[in-house]
Amino acid sequence: MMVAVATDSSSTPSNDKPRRVRRTRMTGAERRQQLLEIGRTLFAAKGFEGTSVEEIAARAGVSKPVVYEHFGGKEGLYAVVVDREMRRLLDMVTGSLTAGHPRELCEQAAFALLDYIEEYTDGFRILVRDSPIPQSTGSFASLISDIATQVEYILVREFKSRGFDPKLAPLYAQALVGMVALTGQWWLDVRRPKKAEVAAHLVNLAWYGLDGLEPKPRLIGHRKS
Repeated sequence: MMVAVATDSSSTPSNDKPRRVRRTRMTGAERRQQLLEIGRTLFAAKGFEGTSVEEIAARAGVSKPVVYEHFGGKEGLYAVVVDREMRRLLDMVTGSLTAGHPRELCEQAAFALLDYIEEYTDGFRILVRDSPIPQSTGSFASLISDIATQVEYILVREFKSRGFDPKLAPLYAQALVGMVALTGQWWLDVRRPKKAEVAAHLVNLAWYGLDGLEPKPRLIGHRKS
């Protein structure tokens, strides 16, 4: 007596080899971008010292030599991440300065920095840490200086119109941008009040502080030098 055996037409015949799942191989550019994104996330969360090449490679599913091939090591990867974030923030600030009125320009600069903190939080966390690499492409202090240079020309024009010494504009530009940057570090964690309100208060302090400037400020304490 013959017994009929039901067969699944979708099953692989016994004389066929198991089908292999092909993995799409990343191009060099795609692998580099992947490593940058993984490094950026880890550096933001753990800092430079707390991040290892082993962990970067493991997250990417590659061996350590692949990281060295693309960046020469952790230091090279970190330097590229920092450079990209610095250029991104500087471009956002520079691109925001479009209005003609000085107060609105101050608002735009404040919003640009707060926008960056909100949209690229990991990048900002990396930038506010001191770079452990002497050969790094920059630091947060140098970035603040670069942004202040963009704001400086606004103050030069205002100082001239009010009879103040325009040579002091760089000093005030550093002070104003530093004020926004340090407030941004605080706001990064608390996120209160809302971004627009933070910007409004920053500009309120900056604008009315500038509006009431003395042409030649005096010290009222005992110390004079």
